[in-house]
Amino acid sequence: MLADMTIYYCPVDGTRSAITALTWCCPVCRGPWDLDFTPARGIGMNALSARIDSLWRYKDFLPLDSSAISLGEGRTPLIPLTDTVSAKLDYLMPTLSFKDRGAVMLAELARRLGPDRVVADSTGNAGTSVAAYSARAGLPCTVYVPEGTSPKKTEQIRAHGARLVTVPGGREATALAARAAADEPGVFYASHVFNPYFLHGTKTYVYELWEDLGGRLPDALAVPVGNGTLLLGAALAVAELEALGLIETRPRLIAVQAEAVSPLATAFHAGADDLPPAEDGTPAAATLAEGIAIPRPPRARQILAAVRASGGTFLTVPEDRIREAQRDLAARGFYVETTGVACWAAVQEGGEAVSGSVVVPLCGAGLKS
Repeated sequence: MLADMTIYYCPVDGTRSAITALTWCCPVCRGPWDLDFTPARGIGMNALSARIDSLWRYKDFLPLDSSAISLGEGRTPLIPLTDTVSAKLDYLMPTLSFKDRGAVMLAELARRLGPDRVVADSTGNAGTSVAAYSARAGLPCTVYVPEGTSPKKTEQIRAHGARLVTVPGGREATALAARAAADEPGVFYASHVFNPYFLHGTKTYVYELWEDLGGRLPDALAVPVGNGTLLLGAALAVAELEALGLIETRPRLIAVQAEAVSPLATAFHAGADDLPPAEDGTPAAATLAEGIAIPRPPRARQILAAVRASGGTFLTVPEDRIREAQRDLAARGFYVETTGVACWAAVQEGGEAVSGSVVVPLCGAGLKS
């Protein structure tokens, strides 16, 4: 059953909508939804030890308390890289990326709502994950990807039985095509950007760190940021843990972007609260970190606010450092895709910004790119 009191709300204008509706964005401002949800109180670490070894062990903190389509996602290892930096191996998820944390939430919600079909857009990993969990749920799925998406990722999407639509142009054109399809009747838009259930899935990344570190969090969380779904999920979990009295201090959020595509870093360091108006006709730059090459993330304002509130900052990495970091991690035994190595590249030269204990996510397997 769906939580009776859980509803979507717009953080910009306060518009509200039942989660049983297939309205994928605020009908007033066309912005992303947030979720009116408060985790259960009184659940401590001692209650978790006997539970299932997946992200569903944190069911009391989630807007869905179970999933009939789970593939065992979550509970990935935390491995030291240096004396102060540890890596969380989220590329060991069922579809080989951290996106499974959010996709299982979207697909489970869709399964309960029973739409005619599921639609998603992605540079690869989110689409793969939604395709896999839609297959598990028995739901027809269409995934829109930009031209030039890694053949390894498109092969994975097709293998799960999803219909693949390749869109000429970049990431923005792909999103627009998917959103047009999402406006059709009977369609569930499994958007990892617009649907907040995805963020409530990615927040389990931090709940796992909290449990594995014995009821505390590191001094800083370094997170790659394109659309910001992992960062916003992390910020959500940190706020919840503090409100529940389960942590005393919040970690700094270190947001990492590729230097070639770094709109949020530019806005942050300029002191802006949001991105400037779009410039028509400006081509998107190319970067090895394709998964975070997002020129206009819809949740930009929320991302900038979350990083500032944490006392964190934005770091950017050039292309040569991304490739060097990938080789360095491979030499240490971790074969990670180029987007997933961006944080390791950043913290190696981050200076005072990354002082203290830091955790970086290794988000996607090297086999994907």
